[in-house]
Amino acid sequence: MRTKATFRLPPDLMHRLADYAARKRVSQAVVVEAALASFLSPDNAERLEAALTRRLDRLTRSAERLERHVTVGNEAVALFVRFWLTSTPPLPDTTQAAAQAKGKERYQSFVEALGRRLAKGQVLADEVVRETPSEKPDAT
Repeated sequence: MRTKATFRLPPDLMHRLADYAARKRVSQAVVVEAALASFLSPDNAERLEAALTRRLDRLTRSAERLERHVTVGNEAVALFVRFWLTSTPPLPDTTQAAAQAKGKERYQSFVEALGRRLAKGQVLADEVVRETPSEKPDAT
């Protein structure tokens, strides 16, 4: 047995209901009944929570991966700057112009090489992980 229910909906929601029912070729009452059953089912909250948890886990893993890549990039730049500052002697004023020209040329080569590397999808963080020997816990 079915009980009649009368309720009012905002015009925009009513249009959306009518459009959805027409696309699915079912009555509006069937759509409302299914929506209410889904909304009121006891496991609906659990399904929603599970879906939210999966999304949050995926976002967490993505943020952790991003953090690792930023850390590797920062450390690589810091290591390079430290090495460069400790191993490069200052140039005399007479050779500054030639050194700057050579520096611009070398920088352009660097940018081109970086562009090729990124176009291939190579990432320094992944390369570091592959080339770094993994630490195995002692079996004592």
